[in-house]
Amino acid sequence: MSESFENGDRKVLSPFSESDTVISRKRGKSNALIIWGSVVALLIILGGAALLYAHLTDPLRTLEAFPVSKYLENYRSLQGAQFKGDLTVENDLGFQDGVGRLMVFSSKESPQPFVVMIPSNLAGTYFTKGQHYLAALEVKEGGLIYANSCKKN
Repeated sequence: MSESFENGDRKVLSPFSESDTVISRKRGKSNALIIWGSVVALLIILGGAALLYAHLTDPLRTLEAFPVSKYLENYRSLQGAQFKGDLTVENDLGFQDGVGRLMVFSSKESPQPFVVMIPSNLAGTYFTKGQHYLAALEVKEGGLIYANSCKKN
């Protein structure tokens, strides 16, 4: 298998003219591994981004925990302040249309029960004794605690 090229008057021999050329094809396993690895890495990155987004857009993350003992000592010092409450349903005191639902809760911080007004826009939530909720709480005039938002935990 001798290859030569003419270059004007002289013939130029290829340095590879005496060797047999063998081109081996790699199997597709390494390419498939790279593709699947990339897909898995992408899914992990997207999952992490979704968790980070959920954490950063959580309106309760910047609120401090509701200080039950401080509230029970002197509610006036907390008037107008907003807190995050990790609440457990103790009892339902009743519902009035247009006003809301009056509920008794306890928290992890203190087993002493306290009353929270669930506004009528949230009063459709079904509360059962022992259920846990996360709520944005605000101490309003007269010391009544209002839940500005409430979601099952």
